[in-house]
Amino acid sequence: MKNISLDITKAAQFLNTGAVKAYEPQVKAAQEALENGTCPGNDFLGWLHLPSSITPSFLDELQACADVLRANCEVVVVAGIGGSYLGARAVIEALGNSFAWLVGDRKNPTILFAGNNIGEDYLAELTEYLENKKFGVINISKSGTTTETALTFRLLKKQCETQRGKEEAKKVIVAITDAKKGAARTCADKEGYKSFIIPDNVGGRFSVLTPVGLLPIACAGFDIKQLVSGAQDMEKACGKDVPFDENPAAQYAAVRNALYAQAGKKIEIMVNYQPKLHFMSEWWKQLYGESEGKDKKGIFPASCDFTTDLHSMGQWIQDGERTIFETVITVEEPNRKLLFPEDGENLDGLNFLAGKRVDEVNKMAELGTRLAHIDGGVPNILIAMPKLNEYYIGQLIYFFEIGCGISGNVLGVNPFNQPGVEAYKKNMFALLDKPGYEADSKAIKERLAQEA
Repeated sequence: MKNISLDITKAAQFLNTGAVKAYEPQVKAAQEALENGTCPGNDFLGWLHLPSSITPSFLDELQACADVLRANCEVVVVAGIGGSYLGARAVIEALGNSFAWLVGDRKNPTILFAGNNIGEDYLAELTEYLENKKFGVINISKSGTTTETALTFRLLKKQCETQRGKEEAKKVIVAITDAKKGAARTCADKEGYKSFIIPDNVGGRFSVLTPVGLLPIACAGFDIKQLVSGAQDMEKACGKDVPFDENPAAQYAAVRNALYAQAGKKIEIMVNYQPKLHFMSEWWKQLYGESEGKDKKGIFPASCDFTTDLHSMGQWIQDGERTIFETVITVEEPNRKLLFPEDGENLDGLNFLAGKRVDEVNKMAELGTRLAHIDGGVPNILIAMPKLNEYYIGQLIYFFEIGCGISGNVLGVNPFNQPGVEAYKKNMFALLDKPGYEADSKAIKERLAQEA
C-alpha cells in the first residue's frame, strides 16, 4: 500500500538554498536522543514504538469490550479532556457520517464527548438528552481528579445507575486510568468496572493509540486493527535509520524549524479541504502547542477548514502579516462520488461544471488557493493522504507524533511536559476555596480587591 506523502518544495523555496538539508545533523541527533532516551522528558517516550508493540490479542480484548458496549448501549459517552478525548474524536469524526446525529445509525451507538468543559448548559442538556436512553460511559482520566472530567463522570455515573440499576451500570461503565493509583482507579476497583491502563510513559496528547483512543474508536464501529497497522507502517517509514531525504517526519521537523528560526514564521496553520478533518486539526493543535510552547519559544498552531474559512480568514492569510506558513492536508480520493447536474436555465452560470465530480472542483479550489497563498508569501507544506480510512489516519497520527518529538528536541524544549497548564488550575482551586489552597485563595482575593 502507498504511504501518506510529504512535499516541502513550496516551503523550502522561502529559505536559503540548502537550509532544510542543513538541519539534517540536528534532526538526526534529535531522533537519536528519542531512541536512546537521552532527551528531556525521557520518561514519557512510551509512544515512540507503541504501534509495533501492540499485539493482536490486546486489540481483541479492546474489541470485545467495545462489542459489549455496542450491544448494550444506544449512546456511549466518552468522558475526558485534552489528549483524553481529542484523538478519539478526530478519528471518529474523520471516518463517520457527517450527519450521523441526524440520520440515526442502527448499527452503531451514538458517540458523545463530555468532560471537556464546565459548561452548565452543556451538561444539563446532555443529561436531559440521555434521559430514557440506554447509555454507557468510558471514563478516561489518569488521576480521576481532573475537574472537568471528574465533575462530568460524577453526574453520568449517578444517572446511569438510576436509569439502569447499579448492576447493569457496571457492565456499561469502563475506566481507562492509572494501573494502581488515583481516584479513578480506586472507583473502578471498588465498583468492579472493566478497566484499561493508561501507560505511565505515555502522555495524554500522545495517547490516541492506547485504549484512550482505541476503545472509543472501536465502539464507533471502526477498524482499530487497520488504524494500528497504518501507524506501524509509518513507524517503519520514519525510523531512525531511514535516510533524511526519505524520512517524512525528519523533513517536516526540519522545514518547520527552519521557517521558524530563519524566516520569522511564528504561526503554522493546519489546513484541510475535507471538513471531516476538522477535529484532526484540533488534535494536532494540542499535540504541537502543548509540546513546543514553552521557555518563551514555539510555533503557534492554528487551523482553518477550507474552502469555508477562505470566506472569513482568507483575506488575512493572503495579505496580512507575513509570519505564517501553511501545512495542507489533501485527500487524494474521496469515499463517495457526486456529480454536478446540468440546469436548463443556468441562472447561476455553473453549467460549465456539469458532469464534473464535486471533488474535482474542490481540488481546483485547493490548487488555486495554494498558488495564491504562495504568491502572497505564505510557505506551503503539503501532506497527501491517498484515502480517508483507518489505515491512513493511523499513518497520519504517528507521522505527527514522531514529527513533534523530533521538532521539539530540535527547538530545544522538553516536548513531553506541560508546566504552564497548572497555572490556571491553581488559581481556580484557590478561588473555589479548595482545601489546601487557603494561602493562594487569600492572596488572589486580595489582588482582585485591589484591582476592582
